[in-house]
Amino acid sequence: MTKLNARIPEGPMAEKWNNYKAGQKLVNPANKRKLDIIVVGTGLAGASAAASLGELGFNVKAFCYQDSPRRAHSIAAQGGINAAKNYPNDGDSVYRLYYDTIKGGDYRSREANVYRLAEVSGNIIDQCVAQGVPFARDYGGLLDNRSFGGAQVSRTFYARGQTGQQLLLGAYSAMMRQVNAGTVKLYPRTEMLDIVLVEGKARGIITRNLVTGNIERHFGHAVVIATGGYGRAFYLSTKAMGSNGSAAWQAYKRGALFANPSFVQIHPTCIPVHGDYQSKLTLMSESLRNDGRIWVPRKKEDAEALRNGRVKPKDIANEDRDYYLERRYPAFGNLVPRDVASRAAKERCDAGYGVGSGLAVYLDFEESIGRLGKKVIEERYGNLFQMYEKIVDENPYETPMMIYPAIHYCMGGLWVDYELMTTIPGLFSIGECNFSDHGANRLGASALMQGLADGYFILPYTIQNYLAAEIMTPRMPVDGREFLETEGQIRERLNRLMQIKGKQSVDRMHRKFGLLLWEMVGMARNSEGLNKAIKEFSSLREEFWTDIRITGGIDEMNPELEKASRVADFIETGELMARDALQREESCGGHFREEFQTPEGEASRNDNDFMFVAAWEYTGTGKEPVLHREPLNYENIKVQTRNYKI
Repeated sequence: MTKLNARIPEGPMAEKWNNYKAGQKLVNPANKRKLDIIVVGTGLAGASAAASLGELGFNVKAFCYQDSPRRAHSIAAQGGINAAKNYPNDGDSVYRLYYDTIKGGDYRSREANVYRLAEVSGNIIDQCVAQGVPFARDYGGLLDNRSFGGAQVSRTFYARGQTGQQLLLGAYSAMMRQVNAGTVKLYPRTEMLDIVLVEGKARGIITRNLVTGNIERHFGHAVVIATGGYGRAFYLSTKAMGSNGSAAWQAYKRGALFANPSFVQIHPTCIPVHGDYQSKLTLMSESLRNDGRIWVPRKKEDAEALRNGRVKPKDIANEDRDYYLERRYPAFGNLVPRDVASRAAKERCDAGYGVGSGLAVYLDFEESIGRLGKKVIEERYGNLFQMYEKIVDENPYETPMMIYPAIHYCMGGLWVDYELMTTIPGLFSIGECNFSDHGANRLGASALMQGLADGYFILPYTIQNYLAAEIMTPRMPVDGREFLETEGQIRERLNRLMQIKGKQSVDRMHRKFGLLLWEMVGMARNSEGLNKAIKEFSSLREEFWTDIRITGGIDEMNPELEKASRVADFIETGELMARDALQREESCGGHFREEFQTPEGEASRNDNDFMFVAAWEYTGTGKEPVLHREPLNYENIKVQTRNYKI
C-alpha cells in the first residue's frame, strides 16, 4: 500500500523553506557532470527548469512535441504574473499573497507549498527583468501593476496582453543559452509515451519522433514532467489543440498517484461557443475585468430583444442593466475569483437573462473609455481587443464583448511532496501538471508564477536532495531489460490502435466524449450525473478501442495516431475525474456539487469530512482506483467560509 509523506519541513511556516535549503543535500560541481536529468515539456516550468539545471552543470535532455519550445501553450497566458513586491504600497505582502491563494483555492491546497510560492514570487520578477522581459512601466519608469480576481491589491506584473509569451521568450532564451553551452540537449517534435522504471525508480523515458515515427529510449538519473494540464479532455477548452495530459497519465499508470482530478478551472471570460464544429475556444484575459464591467439586462424582455437582434446593447439604459457581480459581491465586484464569476454568469444565463446565443454575458468598457479615454484602454489591452474583433467581427471599443465560462486550467495533477517528487522515486512533476499550489480554484496570474517558481527557484534545490544519493549510479544502457520491455509495451499499444480499423474518426470520438464530460463533470455536477458519467465513459472506452479508425502508417509522421493515443488517455482521465467528483460530497472552488450549496447558490464546503487531498492509485484499466487521503492542516490561517461581499 502506497503511503503519502508530504515531507513538509518542521518549524514555523515563514522559516520552513530556508530551513529546508540549509539542511538539504547538495551535489558538487564535478559530480553534477555525472548526472543526467530528463525534462519533459518546455513551457514556462520545463524551460526554466532545464535552463536552471543546465546552468548548475547537470546534463539535461529537454523534450517537446512542438517544433520549437516557443510554441508551448504558456504563450497563451495573457494577463500577468503575481508577485508579492508591494510596489504600489497598497498593503501587499508575502503573507497576503499566501492568504489570498489559500482562500482563493477554497482551503484545499497544501499550506507549506503555497507559502513557499509566495516567498519566491519576488525573485521571479527580478530574474525576468534581468532577462529583458518588457514588463509595463509606470510614468516614473518603475514596473507597473494591476489587479486580478481574488485580491484587493495590485500585485500583477504584465506585458500588455502578452505576458505569457514574453516570459516564455525569457525562459526559452535562458534554455537555449545552455543548449549552446552543451549542458542541455533539445529534442523537438518528440513525444514521451512512457516512463521506464528500474528497481522502482524513474530511470528514463520512451519517446516517439513525431517526424519519422521512430521509437527511442532515453536514460536519466531523474525525470521531470512539466507537460501542463488535461483540460483538452473536454474537447472545447481554452487549451492549445496539442495540449494533453498523456505524460502525466502514463506516470499515473506506472504508480504515481493522481491528486484531485476533479478540480478543473472554469474561466469566466472566454469568447462563447459559436458553432457545432468548433474545435477550441479563445480566452479573453481576466485582466480585462480591471476596466470592463460585466452585465446582463435586468428585464427578460430586453434579453430576448438582444438575442433576437431587435435592439443593441447601447440601447439598454444603464438603470436597466444588471451589473450582477457588483451587486452580489460589492467588496470585490468584477474582480471576484474565477469560480465565483463563472457560476454567477451561468446562473444569470440559466435564469433567462443571457445575451447572444443565450449563453453569454457582456463585458463592457464604455464607462472606462469615458473615464480614461480610448488611448489608455488601447495601451493596456489593445492586442486583446484586436483578437476579439478578428474572431467575432465586432469592435469591442464600441460594442461590449460577449463572454461565457469555459474549461481553462487544471488544479488537479500528479501528487507531489514538498520536494515536488511524485510517489515514484526520481520522478518529479512541476507546473500545472502537479496539484500542489492552487487547491480547488487557481487565482488569476498565478499559473505563470507557479511554473517559474518551480523551474527557477524550487526544483533546482529539491532535486539535488534526491540526486545526492545517485552520484554513484552509472549511466544505464538503454538496451537493458526494463527499457526493452517498456518499449515493447508501447509498440504493442500503437499497433493495437492502428489495427482497430473501425468507422469513427478520432476527432469525432473526442468531441462526443468531451461534450458528455462538460455536461456531467463540468460547471455543475450531481450524484446522478456523475454515476451516469462513470458508466458512459466506460462504454465509450470500449467503443473507442473497437470502432476508431486511424489513417496513415505507424512508422511515419501521423498526427491521427498522436491524437488517438491522447484521446484514449483523455477518456480514462474523465473516468477518474468523475469518480473523484462523486466521492467529494461538498462544493468547493471549481468543484460545484448541486446538492451542496447555500440558499444564495454559493459553494458549501464540508471541512469535517473533506479537508484532504484526494490522491488516487491506479489498479488497472477498468478497475476501481484506490483513494488515499492527505489531510490538510492550516497552522497560520483561519479556515472560514469565503466571503467576497465585505
